Amino acid sequence: MAQRIDVKDLNIYYGDFRAVGDVEMSVEPRSVTAFIGPSGCGKSTFLRTLNRMHEVIPGARVEGRVEIDGVDLYAPDVDPVAVRRQVGMVFQRPNPFPTMSIAENVLAGVRLNNRRMSKGDAQDLVEESLRGANLWNEVKDRLDRPGSGLSGGQQQRLCIARAIAVKPQVLLMDEPCSALDPISTLAIEDLIAELKTDYTIVIVTHNMQQAARVSDRTAFFNLAGQGQPGQLVEIDDTSVIFSAPREQATEDYISGRFG
Repeated sequence: MAQRIDVKDLNIYYGDFRAVGDVEMSVEPRSVTAFIGPSGCGKSTFLRTLNRMHEVIPGARVEGRVEIDGVDLYAPDVDPVAVRRQVGMVFQRPNPFPTMSIAENVLAGVRLNNRRMSKGDAQDLVEESLRGANLWNEVKDRLDRPGSGLSGGQQQRLCIARAIAVKPQVLLMDEPCSALDPISTLAIEDLIAELKTDYTIVIVTHNMQQAARVSDRTAFFNLAGQGQPGQLVEIDDTSVIFSAPREQATEDYISGRFG
């Protein structure tokens, strides 16, 4: 089950404004790719095009192709809901459903997709997903308690459990640690390293050290100027980006000269 992503000549619009221009890149299967760059350069906007979340915003649209294993996600006959099942998303702030128990939170996406399952199968899926998110041992005795009662780091791992319960192929993470303390951040980073054996992972991060720690490849995005679209400057192995980038702008950003 390969999960390679190929982006070809992608332009992203909010109404008439082109927010991101001419992106070409490939994301290798079962690896972690980090997007870095200054605020406002289109990293999160681009991330949301990889599971068709961008077009949920009124007036937002995409031109170009996003292919997973050769299938264009934006082809006319492709169902966006099916795309979002295949490509899961974890957001910046943990967002468990506050009125649902821990177990109900894990099953929320599965139930949304109208998958009927026996009580035993549901319990198995809850345990499997929470184990996959390294959360099972911490919550197994309180599965019927509200998910909102967990700590921030636990809530974020609960959201990851919810994302993997629907059995996606790709996991997108939009600054998943920015609201967390250092210990919780470390737990999420360890988890990302484990998850990449099963999933293709793309993470947006403002934390340069985090990109260096968790990713196999790093893509640097930048703005050409005020009012200009964000652009992909370069993508390469993370070790190359952080030690010998091809572009001066990448070097300047990584060494802290701007951004």
